[in-house]
Amino acid sequence: MHRRRFLTALAAAGLGTPRLAQAVADSDTLEIIIDNRGWGSASSADVRAVTLSAANEVWQNCPGQRIKPVHIYHRTDFPQTDFGHDWRGRIRIGLNSEDARWAQMAFQFGHEFCHALAQHSAIALHGWHPGRHSNLWFEESLCETSSLFVLRRLGVTWAQNAPYETWRSYAPAMAKYASDRLAKPEHQLPADTSFLAWFRQNEASLRENPVLREKEVIIARQMLPLFEAEPAGWAAMAYLNIGAHQPGKSLSQHFTEWQNYSPQALRPFLGRLTALFSGPV
Repeated sequence: MHRRRFLTALAAAGLGTPRLAQAVADSDTLEIIIDNRGWGSASSADVRAVTLSAANEVWQNCPGQRIKPVHIYHRTDFPQTDFGHDWRGRIRIGLNSEDARWAQMAFQFGHEFCHALAQHSAIALHGWHPGRHSNLWFEESLCETSSLFVLRRLGVTWAQNAPYETWRSYAPAMAKYASDRLAKPEHQLPADTSFLAWFRQNEASLRENPVLREKEVIIARQMLPLFEAEPAGWAAMAYLNIGAHQPGKSLSQHFTEWQNYSPQALRPFLGRLTALFSGPV
């Protein structure tokens, strides 16, 4: 989740465009490859089952889109979606979860897979942004939303059809991980403050620092009901970063470009989503 430190360093070094190998092709079928080391008591097959299950809660809502295989490896510091692909052209995502912490693993991967859609899907690769820009906080907020969405969906999905029958008992832990995060005091709006008023007070700090997690969970709380009511909205993630590469562009311009580049069918949903930040149109 602190991947932007790496991205900013790349940008400073003049490496603003990732080097992509051509050994693997984009596919409409999601393929996940797991490194064998670092997962504690969990096997690589276990990690693949959790991450594939988590990704599918979002990916199933993106019909017709294509993406390269995802190569997942273990990190000891923080989760991260790498800027560049591996030597075979696969998307690299690092997680710092291990053992049977399935809810934590799904939470982390739900966030990072959202970044993968926004930056590495076949559509998104037409619109690479610099490593840091003024509306990066919005992508981070969407990825926080994705984590919560995935956990709450897995709470239902695993109760009915977990990857393994013995894992059905973990379903309540998925939902609880999300509810515990939403219940934290720092993730609540201040008393007697509307979201729109709060956002106008905090937008400048978010544009300055795109990784303000407490604020981004507050934003995610507002977006989550929209995605849960209309999961097809996740298909819009691939179009998020297609637009003018202006690091300091306004939020309204960013939203306008997002809508303009997205398919017509997604625009009503995007209108409802962006209205959260501007009030009724």
